[in-house]
Amino acid sequence: MTAIDTEPVLAEATLRSALSTRTRPSRATALAASLAFGWRAMLKIKHVPMQLFDVTAFPIMFVLLFTYLFGGALAGSPREYLQRLLPGILAMNITMITMYTGMALNTDISKGVFDRFRSLPIWRPAVLVGMLLADVVRYALASLVIITVGLILGFRPDGGPLGVVAGVALLLVFSFSVSWAWIVIGLRMPTPEAVMQMSMTVLFPLTFASNVFVDPATMPGWVQGVVKANPITHLASATRGFMHGGFDGSATMWVLVWSAGLVLVFAPLTMKLYNAER
Repeated sequence: MTAIDTEPVLAEATLRSALSTRTRPSRATALAASLAFGWRAMLKIKHVPMQLFDVTAFPIMFVLLFTYLFGGALAGSPREYLQRLLPGILAMNITMITMYTGMALNTDISKGVFDRFRSLPIWRPAVLVGMLLADVVRYALASLVIITVGLILGFRPDGGPLGVVAGVALLLVFSFSVSWAWIVIGLRMPTPEAVMQMSMTVLFPLTFASNVFVDPATMPGWVQGVVKANPITHLASATRGFMHGGFDGSATMWVLVWSAGLVLVFAPLTMKLYNAER
């Protein structure tokens, strides 16, 4: 046998030895892929601890400032005011930090990481669902911080632990739904700063023009109409109901309606934008 005859055999043997002969791994399930991207989002916090600032320092500052600045004037004492304020502050803070979902997504897009994720052979929405799951953990952490500070200051929920858990669960459902709207904004805005500006433009009037701080009965008639139609008002009322041992069925129903509506509108829109070329 000549060298010419043996060369193809050697080349084939070399090529086969360089290739893996193991069975190809099975494709990740939708749940596994979503959890993997959720863990990636949590690892970001590990490497950049400042990302926890918005779910720790800001809630503490809000509770302390509003309790001691307005408590004496609006309820006679900070402790009395805290009983009404804390569920509202909880609703306000958790809703406001939902905007970071869109900012984180826009950051990935601007760095080019998002295009790589979109090309992977995985369940298409896994990247987005994973981010949302990680954000739910952040919302739960913020809720724990606010409630802990409130208990230290004198907050006493008449609904007990079950009422508090029910109120927080409703907050997490609503926040998860609102996050879909910020994902759409994150997909469309050119920079993370633009996402923040757009989000704050919407969230500031939405959270402050509510019943978080004062009873709407003290407001002018036309303002009362706006406040009563505000989803943050419904969320704060439902949360107060759960935490103080009462069930506000109307407010809870409206929160669930708003949540379902947000998901039905923005989730399909998100996937349409997600699949579009950028």
